[in-house]
This record gives sequence, C-alpha cells and structure tokens, in this order.
Amino acid sequence: MKKEEFFRKYREQILYLFFGGLTTVLSISLFWLFTGPLSMDPLIANVIDWVACVLFAYLTNRTWVFKSGTNEPGGVIKEMSAFFLGRVGTLLMEEIVLWIGISLLKIHPLPVKIAGQVLVVIGNYVISKWFVFRKEEKQE
Repeated sequence: MKKEEFFRKYREQILYLFFGGLTTVLSISLFWLFTGPLSMDPLIANVIDWVACVLFAYLTNRTWVFKSGTNEPGGVIKEMSAFFLGRVGTLLMEEIVLWIGISLLKIHPLPVKIAGQVLVVIGNYVISKWFVFRKEEKQE
C-alpha cells in the first residue's frame, strides 16, 4: 500500500491521533503548570486544563478530523453540546483515576495524569466517532 493510499484509508485515525496528541500534550503541560509551579489541587487543575483542551479538541475534531458538515447554528449547538457532554463523561473518568492514583495510592500526580490521558483519548475517540460526528446514512 502506497503512502497516499494508506493516508486516505486511515486519514481520520491519523488526524485524530495527531490532534489528540496535541491535546494530550496541552493537557499534561497545563496540569504540570497548575500542580507544580502554581501549587493547585490536582483535581481542580484537571478541570481547568480540561476547559482549554475541550475547546481546542472541538475545533480541531470538527474542522480536520471528522470534517463536520454541520453549519446551521442549531446543528452546531447540538453538535457542540454532544461533544462537551461526552467530554464531561471522560473528565469524570479521569477525575476518578486521579483521585485513586493520587489520594489513595499516593502516586505522584503527573504519572497518574499521563495514565488517565491514555484512557481519555480512547474514550473521546469512541464518543466523537459514534455519537458526536457520526455521518448520517443517505436515503436513496
């Protein structure tokens, strides 16, 4: 399989991994900044970095990864609401991972955050692909 064919076939997954990787780096960097130099509580820091990352992820997923065709204000609001609601689900999952890892197991926050991000990326892809940016089947 040629590079062009490979990219065409797996374009969505490649772009999701690329932009998901950027979102993950942004999330971990902000988490480090908030919990390290700014000495914030890890669970609060996670929620604050989540807000910035979800905005970034929505714009990149909508524009480049899933190529959303929704442009009417009502459709965009519905799509954005579904995206944010799905992300709240993975935020709660990550908050539980952080709480268990940091509070109960006494592991340093950064490795726990990184482990949580692996689960978040997988969960977010499933939510985006199957619930938020799903393509409507065309009626013939």
